[in-house]
Amino acid sequence: MKKLITIIAALLLIGGLCFAADPTEGYWISVDEKTNQPTAGWQIWEEGGKLYGKILSIAGKPQDEIASGGKGKKYDNFMGGADVGTLPSVGTTWIWDLSKEGAGKWSNGYIIDPNDGKRYKCRITFRKADGKKFKADTLEMRGEVGPFGRSQFWNAATEAEAAGLR
Repeated sequence: MKKLITIIAALLLIGGLCFAADPTEGYWISVDEKTNQPTAGWQIWEEGGKLYGKILSIAGKPQDEIASGGKGKKYDNFMGGADVGTLPSVGTTWIWDLSKEGAGKWSNGYIIDPNDGKRYKCRITFRKADGKKFKADTLEMRGEVGPFGRSQFWNAATEAEAAGLR
């Protein structure tokens, strides 16, 4: 009987780990690398084996702002070819189609900067707090054009924090 209970407990534990959320999923605050100030609150989630992200709030701007910097820019694989410059910054899914490489590692998707409408290849890597380089859980968000790219480091947040920037 003890053996059966142990086996069932082990199966439940393993099953729970298989369905645990990826550490990239959740709420994050993007930070301007020059000023170290928050720029936007984000929600990142997995759906159908792909990773997505949308802006929940933006710092220092009206929450109903339209991404007018992208006026006239359209991408076949984004929002059915919608004009980026007609979409609201808050509530639009700007990160899409990333594929999982492993726990906390996603690549081969896209991100659009709503400020200028430019699309970049995107990689996201979760960086666990280690008390050294990463004082808190961090998302490394890397946008790339060809062989060139740039990383931003986003801070973990609660839903209220991510939705509450003004």
